[in-house]
Amino acid sequence: MARAYGVHLAAIGILTSAVFLVHAAVQLPAGRAIDRYGARGVGIVSLLAIAVGNVIALSFRDYWVALGARALMGVGTGAGFISGADYVRAAGGGARLQGFYGGATFGATGLAVAIVPQFAGWRAPYWTALALVLPVLILLPFVPSTKRPPQRRSRTPVLSDRRLYRLSFLHTCSFGISIVAGNWVVTLLTRSGYSHRVAALAGALTLIGGIVTRPAGGVAIQRRPERRRALVAGAVAATSLGILLLASAAPLGVLALAAAVVGLAAGIPFAAVFRGAQILRPDAAGTAVGLVNAGPNLFVLIATPLVGLTFSMPGEGRLGFVALGAVGLTGLALLPPLSSLGR
Repeated sequence: MARAYGVHLAAIGILTSAVFLVHAAVQLPAGRAIDRYGARGVGIVSLLAIAVGNVIALSFRDYWVALGARALMGVGTGAGFISGADYVRAAGGGARLQGFYGGATFGATGLAVAIVPQFAGWRAPYWTALALVLPVLILLPFVPSTKRPPQRRSRTPVLSDRRLYRLSFLHTCSFGISIVAGNWVVTLLTRSGYSHRVAALAGALTLIGGIVTRPAGGVAIQRRPERRRALVAGAVAATSLGILLLASAAPLGVLALAAAVVGLAAGIPFAAVFRGAQILRPDAAGTAVGLVNAGPNLFVLIATPLVGLTFSMPGEGRLGFVALGAVGLTGLALLPPLSSLGR
């Protein structure tokens, strides 16, 4: 993509930042819209934004057009993600079903890292995304609507609820750092001398494991709720250590194992974080989830181009991965109490 657009590699990282900038910015407005109008309607509008953004990006080989199109996609990904989580809650789903929903969203990111590099051309990310969005957009108007019973409003505004900020940081130390690592792990491995396709398959493991562990984490939390804090702490530690190992000069097999550990461990806290936000604030569940999800998305926005810049420094990107691992380990010191982790 850098060659096709005629830009520096760090500028391609900004394409991801464009999505996450808008994705993060719409979290709270989308949450409020969902609390008012319901998840299905907001979800339909979200998919329309993603479809239109990909059509625009496909039509022009121009970096600035792509940047604007990716920003439009961010409207859809941000509002659509919150819509899906709230739809699960409104339909009566607990941590287990939130985990299955999270597994689908997390796994899709890993599949993209594995699939898109197998196709040639700068348009590959756009037409593959469009091929997935259109069928869902056609089907979504036919899913059942959900009605939320009225809830008593809390005296504490959502934005002043400190419990949600600790959940947001926990989400950053699992989801956030794994997304940034997933964006650059293929480049890291190719700079280490491995072929592009081998690097793509190994790198996809940093994200694809969430297909299994987000649902598994939800199931484990519901079955053994008294151990959910220890489970979440172990997952954050494993995610961080896996990213640090990726920064080493280990053989390919060890690096692939580290990537798999990152992908598997990062998915475990998802259900506890999202159900925790919904349980803490039943009066504004959509807004609460939007606030919790905004933190890691802002982190991805800032950290993705910064890690890209470390590929121009000694170590060929390894310093960036060390920094990501260090951020993750700080999450252990600020782990939310057991009462804030949902089940």
